Amino acid sequence: MKRYLLVLVSLCCALLATKATTPEYPVLKKSDANIIGHVLDKKTKEHLSYITVAIKGTTIGTVTDNTGHYFLKNLPEGTFQLEVSSIGYKTVTRSVTLKKGHTLEEDFEIEEDAVALDGVVVSANRSETTRRLAPTLVNVMDIKMFETTNSSTLSQGLNFQPGVRVETNCQNCGFQQVRINGLDGPYTQILIDSRPVFSALSGVYGLEQIPASMIERVEVMRGGGSALFGSSAIAGTINIITKEPLRNSGQLAHTITSVGGSNSFDNNTSLNASLVTDDHRAGLYIFGQNRHRSGYDHDGDGFTELPELKNQTIGFRSYLKTSIYSKLTFEYHHMQEYRRGGDMLDKPPHEAHIAEQLEHSIDGGSLKFDYFSPDEKNRLSIFASAANTDRDSYYGPGNDPLKAYGKTTDLTAMGGAQYVHVFDKLLFMPSDLTAGLEYNRDRLKDNMWGYNRSTDQTVNIYSGFLQNEWKNAHWGILIGGRLDKHNMVDNVIISPRANIRFNPTEDINLRLSYSSGFRAPQAFDEDMHIENVGGTVAMIERAKDLKEEKSQSFSASADMYHRFGAFQTNFLVEGFYTRLTDVFVLGEPYDRGDGVLIKTRSNGAGAKVMGLTLEGKLAYLSLLQLQAGATLQRSRYDEAHKWHDDAPAEKKIFRTPDVYGYFTATYTPIKPLSIALSGTYTGRMLVQQMDITAENALLGDMPERKATAIKTPDFFDLGVKLTYDFKLYNAVDLQVNAGVQNIFQAYQKDFDRGANRDSGYIYGPALPRSYFAGVKISY
Repeated sequence: MKRYLLVLVSLCCALLATKATTPEYPVLKKSDANIIGHVLDKKTKEHLSYITVAIKGTTIGTVTDNTGHYFLKNLPEGTFQLEVSSIGYKTVTRSVTLKKGHTLEEDFEIEEDAVALDGVVVSANRSETTRRLAPTLVNVMDIKMFETTNSSTLSQGLNFQPGVRVETNCQNCGFQQVRINGLDGPYTQILIDSRPVFSALSGVYGLEQIPASMIERVEVMRGGGSALFGSSAIAGTINIITKEPLRNSGQLAHTITSVGGSNSFDNNTSLNASLVTDDHRAGLYIFGQNRHRSGYDHDGDGFTELPELKNQTIGFRSYLKTSIYSKLTFEYHHMQEYRRGGDMLDKPPHEAHIAEQLEHSIDGGSLKFDYFSPDEKNRLSIFASAANTDRDSYYGPGNDPLKAYGKTTDLTAMGGAQYVHVFDKLLFMPSDLTAGLEYNRDRLKDNMWGYNRSTDQTVNIYSGFLQNEWKNAHWGILIGGRLDKHNMVDNVIISPRANIRFNPTEDINLRLSYSSGFRAPQAFDEDMHIENVGGTVAMIERAKDLKEEKSQSFSASADMYHRFGAFQTNFLVEGFYTRLTDVFVLGEPYDRGDGVLIKTRSNGAGAKVMGLTLEGKLAYLSLLQLQAGATLQRSRYDEAHKWHDDAPAEKKIFRTPDVYGYFTATYTPIKPLSIALSGTYTGRMLVQQMDITAENALLGDMPERKATAIKTPDFFDLGVKLTYDFKLYNAVDLQVNAGVQNIFQAYQKDFDRGANRDSGYIYGPALPRSYFAGVKISY
């Protein structure tokens, strides 16, 4: 970890040198064309600090200071659009004409936007646009939602998005997966800054490894429309936008949680700092997080329900504006994780009855160059991203404990370019034409030497995409598609996309979406580790005639906003339908002759997922904010799926409740004090409970049983958080907070027990009733 700290310190020194020696853009002359002004809250008339003020179509921008004032100097001559924006406020744009030797005074009054209709999103069409005018529906989760719900990681925060549910699937390692519209984790494409560097391996544990401190916002696009991002975007995309430096600032926070009210504690410390040059030509945002959670045994059988975790994350995002119309952005992060579940956590894993121990070292980053033409007609982005995962594992012990050690490496890299041309009019309306090329490569090596089990899998995908979006204030029509050549698929895969947006008024958005997607075949499946822990070593092989899994997705939505005096309201209703064909299924296992079981992945019958998502928001000034969402859905295979020899086949897709949802409520009776309630509801669902043989029953705490499908109870997980802010100095704030998660102890009551338990039989909320307290200091 020391070498990573040294890298960040070196970057800080380099930025300070830049700050000291380059007060001006190198391409700018002393034009003395300047803009000064202030930004006020439209209702209270208070000056607003740290509001972004930028000249659209260029890299020129700044933020207001502590007094709400700003100054842009030595600007290029011409007519430009001056834009004022901030999270929680409506964006305001004004035309300005700059002349040499003239200083303009441009003052703004901006209005609160508690429902964020004018917030910027990029996931809808791979370019920045407002959520109100986006061709397809995009839900945004900002850092405020993470704080309101006491979510320190991505996995915790995603539960508070409509149509999204994060579930824990293993008592030993606690691996999690995200489901969108009821579909399994592999159907969702996870992006970092719009780049697909989450592989089949990192998608299993990565949700819990991404700290909230590195996230600016998370954009969720469900179902139809996500095909533009390629393979595995059938259910939707989750786009993690990392923080960009805006001003000189810093923050240190610590939260301690008593898991289950016990002496198992979860300690989480985060540190971040932002450094920006005076002319905003260069900036550096540094983030770090250290987390240590003790293993937690809920039922007292000596085996964990929550694994021990030791996580460290450190990284940065920086930019350099190489000219008025070009910008270089670089992001890097290093994650170190140790997790251990089972029993005897203080002993080496091979001495325990059951142990699952994983040590991850992950390095990831991206580089992007953006160019904007002076007439704002052309935009070019050239980008490259990579992530390398190095993992040491122990899954066992099984019959021979020392055989259970393994090693996995996974290198994912991608590169490409995207070009956007803006037409004043193309045929019948203004439009944006977007075209791009991408190359993705993933090389995974997985070895468990003692069992002679190994996987060496290389994936190469060559892709191109093209779309045109006609748009004005009332209409948006998008037609496009993507071509992918996957080395595990013989043919070129075509994924078309079409979207229609109609705004009869400014505050009503109606949308229709269609897309076709695919999921490529692969041999590696991290879910198999649960069987390995139980002593059965399992591998997957692809059937010779295995085809890609395909989808046809449709959605229709109405997004309505209205203001009643001091009340702001937003109501969303969306219907969705996804048809899957050639669904991947695993056949009955057979022994290859050395004790390793082989499961063949082949194409099965299709499946259908359909439903309705509802979401509402209500805000009364800054005093009260309410937000809630619910999803009603139906997930079924076309034909009953045989999942075990001794159990009846099931048509219903496992782990897909018919109803689930969330809510948050924030009340601020006085400005320093905030009271937040948040909760999730998970309806009843079918989960698999595997068999326990007579031999294993004699050795463990569980009775003999046959495999069966269990219908779980429903759960309502309610939490409360109280926050109070103190002003220490002019620019230094101290915040203290405390609360309770899962107040009503909505937690699974029938965990399997002992060394021979089915560790995959886990469902419901991730935490029992837990108590937390935290402190944060920022400037």
